[in-house]
Amino acid sequence: MFLKLKILVAPLDWGLGHATRCIPIIAYLHSLHHEVFIAAESAAAKLLKENFPNIQVLHLKGYRIQYSKKKRNFSTKIIAQIPKILNSINQEQKWLKSKQELFQFDCVISDNRYGLLHKEIPSVILTHQLSIQSGKGKIVDAILRKMHYALLNKFKECWIVDYPLNRGISGNLAHPRHLPANSKYIGIISQFGRFLKKPFTEKKPNEILVLLSGPEPMRSILEEQLITQIHTIKGYKFIIVGGNPLGAKHVLENENIEYYNYLTAEKLMACLENAKLVICRSGYSTIMDLAILNKNAVLIPTPGQTEQEYLAKYLNDNNLFFVAHENDIQLSEAIISALPFPGFTEIRETPHVLMKQAIDAILEKIQKQRFCNP
Repeated sequence: MFLKLKILVAPLDWGLGHATRCIPIIAYLHSLHHEVFIAAESAAAKLLKENFPNIQVLHLKGYRIQYSKKKRNFSTKIIAQIPKILNSINQEQKWLKSKQELFQFDCVISDNRYGLLHKEIPSVILTHQLSIQSGKGKIVDAILRKMHYALLNKFKECWIVDYPLNRGISGNLAHPRHLPANSKYIGIISQFGRFLKKPFTEKKPNEILVLLSGPEPMRSILEEQLITQIHTIKGYKFIIVGGNPLGAKHVLENENIEYYNYLTAEKLMACLENAKLVICRSGYSTIMDLAILNKNAVLIPTPGQTEQEYLAKYLNDNNLFFVAHENDIQLSEAIISALPFPGFTEIRETPHVLMKQAIDAILEKIQKQRFCNP
């Protein structure tokens, strides 16, 4: 029994992490010979188009959240934009209604896009942060979690991006006391999972990968700070991936630096395999990439972004990664301190098994319904 389905996949636009972790979902759907559409704009749209040049990308406006340059104002500025987020959710619903009339999707899979709901379409939402980390105290966290669950429960299914046991790799973020009624864990998903059957290249002992990510202006602030210090460090070659698909070409007059605005998943994986050490933000999608490749890293949480700060502390407390803080980082010392840390050495499961099971299950339900109601 097989019907070719039309499936819309839509990542959130907060940095590129939501887009990159949609790559294995899109790749698996495509391997099943379904017709996949991507909804995105700007950098996320360009990145996904580079990875899937034959898949149609529909323009969908992002939430376009503005971020504070100062740590103390970060959470406050995000919370102040909740009305803007709610308006974006409303606009998403209108967008999907109009596109459904044109394309007749059979399923929608969105990554943290809460408005992609339609009464006639089975809709799935991905998330990893069920326990809100606002930085404003438990009462505010509880209020935000209640609002969050009210949105999640509207979907047919809520896919939690982590392993179900032993607090996974996210700790409390994806393992609250009570889960949404429609939720299931789908394991960690990484843009590199589909390449793991290929032989690893030889690690280069003097090569360090600087992997930049996240929204502006914090991405550029960290980039400038790190490049300034890299110029003074001897004995290593630094590969810098800017995480900025729309950026102008970077010219750096330093033979020890090789700079790319961004790379496709396969090329980036080769850089990760070669690297002795990775320097990166502690964003969750980046953590999943490190986990699936068993890579060690210096984690630099975005100042004021409480989720990243929690993840960095959780992983450091469990003696997995070294954490440096942006306001006082000494890169040469951080590299030396980070090398003894193991990273994730216990991730041995075949990649994306739970993800594929979740996709297979919902598509089978849709196909059965189509056969019964042609």
